[in-house]
Amino acid sequence: MNTGLLILRLVFGLLLVGHGSQKLFGKFGGYGLTGTGGWFASVGFRPGKQMAFVAGAAELGGGLLLALGLLTPLAAAIIVGTLVVAASTHLPKGLWASNGGYEIPLLFVTAAAVLGFTGPGAWSLDNALGIQDWSGTTAGIIAVVVGVLGALIVVGRAHAALRNDAPVYPTEAETRDGATV
Repeated sequence: MNTGLLILRLVFGLLLVGHGSQKLFGKFGGYGLTGTGGWFASVGFRPGKQMAFVAGAAELGGGLLLALGLLTPLAAAIIVGTLVVAASTHLPKGLWASNGGYEIPLLFVTAAAVLGFTGPGAWSLDNALGIQDWSGTTAGIIAVVVGVLGALIVVGRAHAALRNDAPVYPTEAETRDGATV
């Protein structure tokens, strides 16, 4: 089991480090803060560049913590929250990634949640520091709940920003003969 957890943490954590580096530094084919920030702003996550920084830092930092097996429940909460937000931007396209859907963010959320419940295993900094006991059912539930609640707040703010962008049309009572009163 410890070997499996180590492999999962390393592959998953380092992929997240790379994903965050795309946003923060434009590495690995990413668009950096300016490009990612522009897209973030267009879908309601404002201010776009700052939100891109937060998402990139969460992915890079949370991924690094998971890879190291350090503060695993906290890392799981960070990744769950960040990737639930990411999944929300893909919802209109359905499940499958081949259609631009939320399949990949859902896999990332699931892997992070699982690590929140199982803990990082024996080959981890949590174990070396004697804080392995932070993992388990309670820690997993807390990580998932905190991550999802944080994501709901961020997504709610984005939806509110998009609603504020919507054109305001006068009501029938505010118009006379097709002209605004």
